[in-house]
Amino acid sequence: MPRVVGTDPGTGSLDLLLLVDGLVVDQVRLPPSAPAGSLIEQLEHWQPLDLIAGPSGYGLPMVRSADVTANDLRWMSLVRPDERGQSLGVGGFSSWLDALVKSDLPVVFLPGGIHLPTIPAHRKVLTVDRGTADKVAVAALALRMDADARGRPPSQSTFAVVEIGSAFSAILIIENGALVDASAGSAGPIGVRSPGLWDGEAAYWLGPLSKRDLFRGGLDDLGENGRLAFVESLRKHLAGLCDLTPIDRIYLSGSAANRPDLALVVEETVARFGRCVRLDSLPGAWVKHAAQGAALLADGLQGGRHADLVESLRLRESSGTVLDGLAPLKRVVDEEKSPPA
Repeated sequence: MPRVVGTDPGTGSLDLLLLVDGLVVDQVRLPPSAPAGSLIEQLEHWQPLDLIAGPSGYGLPMVRSADVTANDLRWMSLVRPDERGQSLGVGGFSSWLDALVKSDLPVVFLPGGIHLPTIPAHRKVLTVDRGTADKVAVAALALRMDADARGRPPSQSTFAVVEIGSAFSAILIIENGALVDASAGSAGPIGVRSPGLWDGEAAYWLGPLSKRDLFRGGLDDLGENGRLAFVESLRKHLAGLCDLTPIDRIYLSGSAANRPDLALVVEETVARFGRCVRLDSLPGAWVKHAAQGAALLADGLQGGRHADLVESLRLRESSGTVLDGLAPLKRVVDEEKSPPA
C-alpha cells in the first residue's frame, strides 16, 4: 500500500498531493514564494512516506535526492552562472530543491521529455525543453484518464495534451502510451506570459537575455495583437505535431485554459484538430493536474496501482541531461557541464 506524494512547483503555486494505495487522502497548496521550511514541515506531517516525486524543473533521469550532485541542481533550474542567486522563474524553486536534498525524505526527481527514450533523438536536436517534468506528469494523468475511460491499457492510448499554464503553453503527443513529441515552454506556442518560440535574430539583438525574459512577452504583454498571435501560434504548433502523429482527441489542461477571456477560443482552436476533452481530476483532488500526475507516477514507481503508467512512459529508461541536444554548440555545453567553481 504505497504512501506517496506528488508535487507541482508551478509559477502560481506549489501544490502537493498525498496518495495512499493510489487514492487521494490529502492535498495542500502553498504560495510560490513559500519558504522551504513550510514544504518540509508539510511533508514531515504526512510521514511515513514511501516516495515523494519532488519539484523537478527541467527534470532529471530518475535521480534520488541522496544521489543529487551540484550539476544536477543546476540542470533542474537551468540558470546561467551570471544570474545565480537572483529570484528568477518560479519563486522558491532553488530553496525547495536545497531543502529536499538536505533532508532525509525519500525524494525522487522525475524526468522531462528530453530525458525519455520515446522521443526520437532527432526531435531533441538544439533544444532543451520537450516538456518539463511537470508536463510529463500532466501527460501521465491524461494517460490514466484516457486508458480508464476506454477500458484499455495505457499502451493503447494515442492522443494530445494541450496545457495553457499561468506562464507557458505546451502541447504533448502521446502515441501508444508513450510521449513521442512535444512543443513546450520557450520553444512552444505563445503563452500567457511567455513569448513562445524565439526568433534567433531577435534573441541576438535583445541579448544578453535574462531568465526573466522567458517569463514576459506573452499574451498579456502583447496588447491588441496578443489574442490573435496567441491563437495562431497554438494552431501552427498543433498542426505541425498532428501532421507527424495523427490524433483524434486532445485533452485540455492548465489554469489559464479556464480564463474567461481564453476558455472558448482555446477550446474552439483545439477542436479543429480532434475531439476536445477537458482533463478531469482524480476523485477528491483539486490541486493542479501536474501534482496529481506526479503522485500517480510516484505510486507507480513504488509498484502501486499505477505501475502501468511508469512502464508505458518508460520512465526507468530515462537518461542524459537537458543539455545533450545542444551538442552541436559544444562550447556552450562544455562551459555549463564544467564543475562549479
